[in-house]
Amino acid sequence: MTKHEFKSYTLNNFKEISQLDKLTLEQREAIEVVGHLLPFKTNSYVVNELIDWDNIPDDPIFTLNFPRADMVEADQYAKVKKLLDAKLERKELIDAINKIRLEFNPNPSGQDHNIPTVNGVKLNGVQHKYRETVLFFPSKGQTCHAYCTFCFRWPQFSGMQDFKFAMKEAELLFQYLREHDRVTDILFTGGDPMTMTAANLASYIEPLLADDMKHIQTIRIGTKSLAYWPYRYLTDSDSDDLMRLFEKVVKAGKNLAFMAHFNHSAELKTEAVAKAIARLRSTGAQIRTQSPLLKHINDDYNVWTEMWRKQVNLNCIPYYMFVERDTGAKKFFELPLEQCWNIFREAYQRVSGVCRTVRGPSMSATPGKIQLLGVTEVKGEKVFALRFLQGRNPEWVARPFFAKYDPEVTWFSKLKPAFGEEKFFFEDKMTNYFREAFDHSEVDNFE
Repeated sequence: MTKHEFKSYTLNNFKEISQLDKLTLEQREAIEVVGHLLPFKTNSYVVNELIDWDNIPDDPIFTLNFPRADMVEADQYAKVKKLLDAKLERKELIDAINKIRLEFNPNPSGQDHNIPTVNGVKLNGVQHKYRETVLFFPSKGQTCHAYCTFCFRWPQFSGMQDFKFAMKEAELLFQYLREHDRVTDILFTGGDPMTMTAANLASYIEPLLADDMKHIQTIRIGTKSLAYWPYRYLTDSDSDDLMRLFEKVVKAGKNLAFMAHFNHSAELKTEAVAKAIARLRSTGAQIRTQSPLLKHINDDYNVWTEMWRKQVNLNCIPYYMFVERDTGAKKFFELPLEQCWNIFREAYQRVSGVCRTVRGPSMSATPGKIQLLGVTEVKGEKVFALRFLQGRNPEWVARPFFAKYDPEVTWFSKLKPAFGEEKFFFEDKMTNYFREAFDHSEVDNFE
C-alpha cells in the first residue's frame, strides 16, 4: 500500500484545508471562536476520505471534528469573540478563556477521586475506579490524530494543567500494579496511546509481560486511530514494529483488547480501515467497539444497526453504547435518557445475536457504569429501571434499582430515587468510600 503522509490541521493552519470554501464566513469564524474554548484538530484522512463536503454542516464526521457556534452558549461565544478581537497578549487571553472553560464542568464523574498513591506519591497519570481495572495515561500519548467535538476528556488537550491526567514515570505504575495483585486489566488511555511510537508503547507494555505481572491478564488500548488514522497500522514507518509488539503480547498469554471508538458507520467505509482492522486482528488482538449516543451524529437507530452489523462483519465486537457525559459541549449532543433507551432498543431488535454483545445505554457516572434497562411501571409508578455494570464497590454490580421517571432528564446525577425513597441504596456508602479503599495497599477493603 502507498505510504500516506499524516497532515494535521489545527487553529494555526486550518485555513489551508482546500474544501474550506464550502463553508460560510460564519462557519469559519465559529471554528476559530469555539476552537479557542474546546480543542480543535483534524487531519488529512478525515478531511479527504471521511467527510462529505457536499453535506455541510449536517455531515456527521464534519460535526465530529469541526466546532460550531451552537456547541457553546451564545454569551460564551460572544465573550470569546470579544477577547479575540481585542488581540490580547497570549497569557491574558488564555487566562480569560480558562475562566469560561470552567463553566463546562472539566472534571466530570468525580475523576479526581480515582487517583491512587504509592508510598504517599499521588499517581496523577493513573486512575483506579474499579477493583479489576487500572487506567494509565502515558504522557507521550496525550494527544489524538483528531479531536472529537464531544470528547469528555477535552481538558487533556486544552492546556488546563490542573485537570490533566498524565504521567512520565512508569515505574510507579508498575510498583502499584505489583502491590495490587487483584488487578487483572490495565487500560492505556488518553488522549490516544496509538499516537505514540511503537518503541514508546513497548516501553510501557513489555514490563507487563514479566513474571511479576502474571496477574495482569488483559492489556487494553483505548483508541480512535482506526477511525481517524488507519494508516497507523498499515504504512506508518513503525507499523511493522507495532504488529510485532502486539504479537509478542498475545504470545505471552495476555489478552490484547483494543477499545476502538467508532461513532458512525461512515468511519467504517474506507478500504484503509478494513485493512487496518484485518491486520490488527491477525496479531491475535481482539477489537471491541464503543461510542456515545450523540444528537446530530448517530441519534437514529438505523445508524447503530448499520454500524454494529458492519463492525461484526469486520470481526469486531460491539461493546458499549454510552450516554454523552455531562461536560464540554454536552448540551449540543445530549439526548433524554428515555430517547437513548428507545434508540438502543430499536437497533438491538434489528440485529442478530452476534451483534448483541453490546451493552447500553450506559452512563459512566461517579458511582460506576450504570445501564438504563428501560422504562417500566411498578405498583402504578412509572420508573426507570437501572443496574450497575461496574461499581466502585463490586457488590453493587448487576444489582437492579429504580429511579423516578422523568422524560427530560439526560444524566444520572439528575435522577431521583423511586417509590418515595430519599436516597439510592449506594449513596451512604459513597462518602469517602474510594479514598479510604485506596489509602491502603490491600484491595480487601473493597469487600
